[in-house]
Amino acid sequence: MAGRLIDDEPELAYEHAQAAVRRAGRVDVVREAAGLAAYRTGRYAEALRELRTVRRLNGSSEHLAVMADCERGLGRPERALALASSDEAGTLDPVGRAELAIVVSGARLDLGEHEAALAALDQVSAAPTTELGLRVLQARAGVLEASGRDAEAVELLASVDPRALAAAIGADLGDEDVVVYDLQDETEGVGDESDEASDDTGSRDGPAARGSAPAAGRGER
Repeated sequence: MAGRLIDDEPELAYEHAQAAVRRAGRVDVVREAAGLAAYRTGRYAEALRELRTVRRLNGSSEHLAVMADCERGLGRPERALALASSDEAGTLDPVGRAELAIVVSGARLDLGEHEAALAALDQVSAAPTTELGLRVLQARAGVLEASGRDAEAVELLASVDPRALAAAIGADLGDEDVVVYDLQDETEGVGDESDEASDDTGSRDGPAARGSAPAAGRGER
């Protein structure tokens, strides 16, 4: 249910995911949906905790880019960069590495490192007509605008179909094909995994990290 609602009604998706966690907290896809729903609603600290739990449950690093973006949302770009340079990042597939590069670019921009932000995007090899390629172009345009190079940003996007760009931006890090199965018949009171100890204190007040700049590129929370 959360997977079906997350685009149009993210708050409702979050509520469904929380109900599922209460019933089956040890199921990795349930915690995954909870983490992604929290991310989409701007609950970055909670999303980070949930995705860490997913990583412990199934050993997957597929959401590393989302986790790094949560660090940005919590105002900690240095931690986002640390995740991106970890050994774990080396296990990502090409799409995962591209997603992480977009987040790295945003983290560099958070730190005022404009050239490094552009350099991070240079690491992504994607045709400009693909969804990922369009997102890279949007991220690059955001960096150029933040650098005061508005004319270059406009020129970069001049040949892009606005509808295709809008669709690509909408297909962001949190738009995963995650389904929370109907858990009504699950045994009540299934034990929950204890959350990893963390000093995360932010919740929904951080800047939207999902773009090349805070609150830029893919919508403000």
